[in-house]
Amino acid sequence: MVGCHCDVCASTDPRDNRTRSSIHVSSPGCAWIIDTGPEFRVQCLREKIDRLDAVVYTHSHTDHMMGFDDLRPFCADGRDLPVYASAETMADLQRVFSFAFTAPSHVPGYVRPRPHLIDGPFELGGTVVTPLPLKHGRARVNGYLLECEGRKLAAYLSDCKAVPAMVIERIRGVEALIIDALRHTEHHTHLSVNEALAIAAQVRPGATWFTHICHDLGHAATEAELPPGTRIAYDGLKLEFQ
Repeated sequence: MVGCHCDVCASTDPRDNRTRSSIHVSSPGCAWIIDTGPEFRVQCLREKIDRLDAVVYTHSHTDHMMGFDDLRPFCADGRDLPVYASAETMADLQRVFSFAFTAPSHVPGYVRPRPHLIDGPFELGGTVVTPLPLKHGRARVNGYLLECEGRKLAAYLSDCKAVPAMVIERIRGVEALIIDALRHTEHHTHLSVNEALAIAAQVRPGATWFTHICHDLGHAATEAELPPGTRIAYDGLKLEFQ
């Protein structure tokens, strides 16, 4: 955190050096990302990401979309890049990045978004992506369930204060639950650690990963207190599904 000298911000543990929340999904023949935060360019360089076939957005808060313009290299060959978002989020993207959505198609070097409004499940490279409606303060956001060949591989709930019963039922038994757990104390728009643990107990996933974590939580100290099967996510974490 800018200007902070707390133990976590001054930590030498690389797992405490967190950029904004996002995930990159790679399967044979297709690679895509959920959200483009302000450090999107840095994340791509760090992880050597050189291919994106689509972008999916959870919502339009600045910490999840302001790296949008750094999608340019993935349109360098003149191709359009599919962008998936709810109608509300798409409207915000089109307003903030109007230069990309309204530019003539021949302008070289611009992001070339091809909008896709999310109104139900869709498929990317053999992965079925199901939007999961969540409340994040006054904002309506999408979490996502990722399924392949009938397996519930991962549920990504990066920003939420609560998880509706219908969503819990839909993701129950998922192999990996990636869920908002901002800090120990309660917050008006995010889940606390105890609230996230309560949701995980209902979902009963194969493993739980906490994300969207603030500097109140040190990685090693917090993880040591968590129950078996629950971990703290960190930048560069890779989950593989056979």
